[in-house]
Amino acid sequence: MPLSYQKSHPWLRFELDLSHTPVELWLLGGEAVSKCEHLAGVALGPAAAAELMKVYLAKGALATTAIEGNTLSEAEARKRVDGIRDLPPSKAYLGIEIDNIVAASNSILEQCKSGRPQPLTVELIMQFNAQVLANLELDPEVRPGRIREHSVGVADYRGAPAEDCAPLLEKLCAWLREPWIVDIRNYPTKDQHKLDAVLKAIVSHIYIAWIHPFGDGNGRTARLLEFFILATGGVPFPAGHLLSNHYNETRADYYRQLSAASKSGGDIIPFIVYALRGFVDQLHAQINVVREEQLDLFWRNYVHQELGDSDTGRRRRYLIEDLGERKEGTPRAKLTDVSVRVFKHYAGRAEKTLQRDLAELEKRALIRREGDRYFANKALVLAYLPPVRQ
Repeated sequence: MPLSYQKSHPWLRFELDLSHTPVELWLLGGEAVSKCEHLAGVALGPAAAAELMKVYLAKGALATTAIEGNTLSEAEARKRVDGIRDLPPSKAYLGIEIDNIVAASNSILEQCKSGRPQPLTVELIMQFNAQVLANLELDPEVRPGRIREHSVGVADYRGAPAEDCAPLLEKLCAWLREPWIVDIRNYPTKDQHKLDAVLKAIVSHIYIAWIHPFGDGNGRTARLLEFFILATGGVPFPAGHLLSNHYNETRADYYRQLSAASKSGGDIIPFIVYALRGFVDQLHAQINVVREEQLDLFWRNYVHQELGDSDTGRRRRYLIEDLGERKEGTPRAKLTDVSVRVFKHYAGRAEKTLQRDLAELEKRALIRREGDRYFANKALVLAYLPPVRQ
């Protein structure tokens, strides 16, 4: 006997035909896999790596909740990641929403580190919903972690019939457990696995949004499932929330793409291309941030080797390192004020001390001057500079 959804939601077909997809999808998919490999192979100091992890966890948790109305700032979200609970009572629930995503994400990370992530099941998706709704005030009919028994919708979209939600989730999990990319000749197995994960993460998101199996928190559950699939598929943890960042930053297009996919009768290829474009852009931005961290670490090591640990070397090293924190440069008259430690090392010394230091640092090309402003010459440690500045 046909289920009710086959009449009301015929676009829930649980199929993805990749035989006639646009070239852009494969180009973007390949680039996404390449960028993930690039990110996974990056070496950073433990402190820098931990800081970046927290930064992107805060961004991801905020993006996951902001799409549905969370109004906290990125700085406030970061405080929640650091365990700081200083929101006023009127905003406490917003902090709890962030806390729930952070706790669930960290749980997934620990499972991945242990090598024993949970299998993808309906029970796991229900667990995700319970996690995102934990400790929140909800409508009486909403039961965290339980499939709904009533009709729900968002704007003009209605979720699948309540009686069909459980079997639809079973079908979704069974479909997601199957390999999707199995017929591409000469495609490296590890790349195939990652691309499989990226595609499944995006599609799982669409289907949870379409089915809407819970009384509340469906969007957050969809994005947490998406993160789980990426993390268990080998995508580096800091990149796992980048799709959520993209959806949040392009919110109007996100909802338009979701609506168009259902109204088209289930053509999800345009949504996948939209998601991949954003994922690749977000990966580019994240790699640039990591690259800056690496450059700063290498630059500091190079400066230390060049100047040593004598009193004079330390004074000059502090000046260069703290100049490097100011991309806009520092006027000559403000050089000794760039930081407390620089000020202390030049306090009580003659002006000629600074003049000698600047002359020596310019001679070694460790600093550069543009008009009256001085800059740390970090480009000195870049191995391959373009012959013509772009």
